[in-house]
Amino acid sequence: MSDQEITTVEVDQPRRVDLTVTRVDPWSVLKIGFLLAVAVGIITVVATIVLWHVLDGMNVFGTMEDFLIKIGAEQFLSLLEYVRLPRVISYSIILGVANIVIFTALATLMSLLYNLVAVMVGGIRVTLMDE
Repeated sequence: MSDQEITTVEVDQPRRVDLTVTRVDPWSVLKIGFLLAVAVGIITVVATIVLWHVLDGMNVFGTMEDFLIKIGAEQFLSLLEYVRLPRVISYSIILGVANIVIFTALATLMSLLYNLVAVMVGGIRVTLMDE
């Protein structure tokens, strides 16, 4: 018999690393939270405009006006001025700006709170795999 070398082929297994997130940088959370809140604010304004145009296309506002006239409530017709497009856009922009401020502040506050809790309990364990 001839001498044959048996070669073993090692299959690369994914490497697993267990890590613990013990601290989150509040400044990074503030920046990311701000950018996400701005994106949500833009989406809110665009969705409001689209929804208003859909409702206007379905003649909802005209039907409301006709209904108020039909029941003899002409004094309430001035309330329809609050649902005109420029005013609705203004409301959605105000809501978007308030959302940006509140969301950014809450995200930063939650990162500070996470850092305090992580000191006490050790943080979050995460398993990462290299594929």
